[in-house]
Amino acid sequence: QVQLVESGGGLVQAGGSLRLSCTASGSIVSVNVMAWYCQAPGKERAFIASITNGGSTNYADSVKGRFTISRDNAKNTMYLQMNSLKPEDTSVYYCNGNIKTRVRSGEYNGNYWGQGTQVTVSS
Repeated sequence: QVQLVESGGGLVQAGGSLRLSCTASGSIVSVNVMAWYCQAPGKERAFIASITNGGSTNYADSVKGRFTISRDNAKNTMYLQMNSLKPEDTSVYYCNGNIKTRVRSGEYNGNYWGQGTQVTVSS
């Protein structure tokens, strides 16, 4: 069983900053690619940024230069530093992880989601 728990969301004024965190726990062998997605009401879930366990990153064009993804492999934790926030960044932000776990028959590679954290940017 694996859990991804996000934290750090909240209400901020346009131009402000927030830092999201996501921690993976459970019978983890290794955490591979981790990513952030967002989903606004009435819209599909959209990719924000990803990071490999080696530190390679990828960003959606809409957040390049404003958001920074990072991770602490020792803590199985990923971060999203969000600067210069805009009202259109308002969304629920979800953590996603490709994680290898111990199971009774050996190991299992699975894709897991957190429960989401609300980010609201006021104008």
